[in-house]
Amino acid sequence: MSYNLLKGKRGIIFGALDEKSIAWKTAERVHEEGGTFVLTNAPVAMRMGQINELAKKTGSEIIPADATSEEDLQNLVEKSMEILGGKIDFVLHSIGMSINVRKGKHYTDQNYAWTQKGTDVSSMSFHKVMQTLYKADAMNEWGSIVALTYMAAQRVFPDYNDMADNKAYLESVARSFGYFYGKEKNVRVNTISQSPTPTTAGSGVKGFDGFISFAEKMSPLGNATAQDCADYTVSLFSDLTKKVTMQNLFHDGGFSNTGVSQEVIERFSEE
Repeated sequence: MSYNLLKGKRGIIFGALDEKSIAWKTAERVHEEGGTFVLTNAPVAMRMGQINELAKKTGSEIIPADATSEEDLQNLVEKSMEILGGKIDFVLHSIGMSINVRKGKHYTDQNYAWTQKGTDVSSMSFHKVMQTLYKADAMNEWGSIVALTYMAAQRVFPDYNDMADNKAYLESVARSFGYFYGKEKNVRVNTISQSPTPTTAGSGVKGFDGFISFAEKMSPLGNATAQDCADYTVSLFSDLTKKVTMQNLFHDGGFSNTGVSQEVIERFSEE
């Protein structure tokens, strides 16, 4: 169902890889709600994914960009405004990568060159995106910038590894940049702390199926799906949330406020 929440709004969506990704689902929902946007991803990710299919489906153009490159980001912002015909109203940062996780390196035995690369891609890129937008005065007043995060930024999930540190940094950037962007430009900046979701990126974490099953049993409303997250993101892009900024918003079926659930108690009582 469409409510025309984003009619006339323009944006940039980072990170749509395939139809399982939250960025992909969000792009589809933004399109349904009347928004127009440019799709972007790193050149290597674009070769892996099916982003051309999404672009065709939503009538969008694609601009390849390495989110760690200031030069690429400047080009992306300039070209996006040309293509869309004006300033930007919304941005989704849906980017995350850990080489340590991918290569099976334990948290206590990190390759720090890989750690730095992961931090640059997963969290410093968020600062770079916003700084590029800010310096170019590319955001419309009351625009909305959203990044995706996970609760491992606050609590220990052992196999989430250095991605937990990356997400903590990401959330801090949202608060710090959100202050200046709000005060000076009336632009809001938030992060969504999503339930564990079986995306291509998430599935790379060891024991991820166990994560999902545990969270499902712990959450009063059950896990939020990628589609649910797309709906929530649309609400944050809309004018209905104009005074929400610098927040880390838990979108996890109540998991974050549940100490223990009856289902989990019963599961362990069986042993």
